[in-house]
Amino acid sequence: MNYYEELAAQLDRYEHVPDDVLWEIVTRDGSCTWLYANDLEPDWTGDELTDREVAARICAGCTVRWACLELELRTHGGQSLGVWGALPGADIRALYPVWRARRGRSA
Repeated sequence: MNYYEELAAQLDRYEHVPDDVLWEIVTRDGSCTWLYANDLEPDWTGDELTDREVAARICAGCTVRWACLELELRTHGGQSLGVWGALPGADIRALYPVWRARRGRSA
């Protein structure tokens, strides 16, 4: 199994979870939303770390990163930008056709 197939397999548990439930989980429990809700958002200057590196670090410790990634694949998939579920947009766009194929839909 390659990297993207392994990621897609990790997301199988969310296949039947409705979009609105995923949205609730991600916005309620996501590390990034917690930071914003508590006025602790990072300094997005890009000086020492790029914005992508800062976002990936925030996501890496998030308890709902898989749900977030599933939601991003459903909503933006092949056109994803930014960091979602600790993956940069390029990786999400590469994962998208593998994820869709695994779900039995044409890419």
